[in-house]
Amino acid sequence: MKPETIPMTQAIRTLKAAKAEFELLTYDFELHGGTIQCATELGIDHHATIKTIILEDETKKPFVCLMHGDKEISTKNLARVRGVKTVQTCEPDTADRHSGYHVGGTSPFGTRKRMKVYIESTIFDLPKIYINAGHRGICAAMSPSVLEQVLPDTQRVTVAIG
Repeated sequence: MKPETIPMTQAIRTLKAAKAEFELLTYDFELHGGTIQCATELGIDHHATIKTIILEDETKKPFVCLMHGDKEISTKNLARVRGVKTVQTCEPDTADRHSGYHVGGTSPFGTRKRMKVYIESTIFDLPKIYINAGHRGICAAMSPSVLEQVLPDTQRVTVAIG
């Protein structure tokens, strides 16, 4: 369901407070539609649609990974980068608690808990990205450079597969 009005989310507040340049776009959200739904609805490249995944290591320490919509995360490579044995995606309720957002509306901006953010390095090769703005059916279009401008603790990584 497409939002009729755009709610002021913590992600939008965070972007505005950082004086980041971005444009908000809305689309019809479908449960389990993922980034392909967003890309299809907005007529944009699925590769430029960035998903925000909340993961945790074996000690249950949460962190964020940003990945192209058409790629998957190699958890084995990500664990190696973090220097831990294993990483896995959080259960939806756990991800919601860490981020402050509902799965399907998770944004890396303005999360409830401050977490390290791992960003697939090839995202920075794109002229523009589309990333969730903290609510289902709302994304923000921006330059990838905004990620490092606004997110306090980031690391570029190469962990994409597919």
